[in-house]
Formats: sequence, C-alpha cells, structure tokens
Amino acid sequence: MTAVPPLALPHYNAIRAALAPLADRATGPIAVGDGGAPDPIPENRLYVALYVSPGRATVASLADDRTGLVLAVQVTSVGPTPERALWVADRVREVLAVRLTVAGRGTWRTEEQGGPPVQRDDGVTPPLYFVPVQYRLTSIPA
Repeated sequence: MTAVPPLALPHYNAIRAALAPLADRATGPIAVGDGGAPDPIPENRLYVALYVSPGRATVASLADDRTGLVLAVQVTSVGPTPERALWVADRVREVLAVRLTVAGRGTWRTEEQGGPPVQRDDGVTPPLYFVPVQYRLTSIPA
C-alpha cells in the first residue's frame, strides 16, 4: 500500500492563519499580501508579502513512503523606514515562532532561516524598506 503524499495547501492555510492577527494589532495593523504587496497598500505602509513553496515530500521510511513535507516560506516585511520594516519582521517572528496546526499532521516548530539585510525600494514613491526572512515548516503524518 502506498502512502498518500502530503499536500501543501493545508500548510499554507496554517501559515495564513498564524499571520492573521497581524491585521488587528493596536500598535499598527500589518496587512498580508500573497505573492506580493496587498492591494491596496495600507495607509500606514506596513505590510508583509507571503511566498510559500509547494514543498518537498520527504522519505519517511525504508519503504520509500514520501509522507514527510518540508515547505520553504518567505515573509518579506515592509515599512516606510528601516526601523519599521524590522519592527514588522519582529511581529512576524512572534506569530510564526510556534508549532502550527495542520489537520492530520504533526508539525515541528516553524524554523527561522534568516535573510538578507534591510533594503530600500526606490521603485515606489515615496521609497519603502523591506527585509525578506525565510522560514521552514516541516510536518509528518499525525
């Protein structure tokens, strides 16, 4: 009997659910965009762009059952100043530093992989600052 391969979509939904509280922050709501900036860009210019890979099925046994899943996740934090972009990245780190719930799966705590320094985007007026941070989400059948 061949094991059913894992699916990326329930993992993506768990990541989106973890990021949802960012929109309700009393100290400044942070919008979430999928694969780019949210539309419209919020007035406070604080947002994240979420990029999720389809993942990589991993071997879970000598029988070659590919039931493990490792997803690469990038969250690009954006703000009007370098300080605000880093502040957004810190809020993302807070909400993702947990073990996400994925139905029928056991997950590891989301693992931060790091990213490059804050960068300035002169392609928009006024310029924005952004910092992409990569995370890894790993799961196995529950």
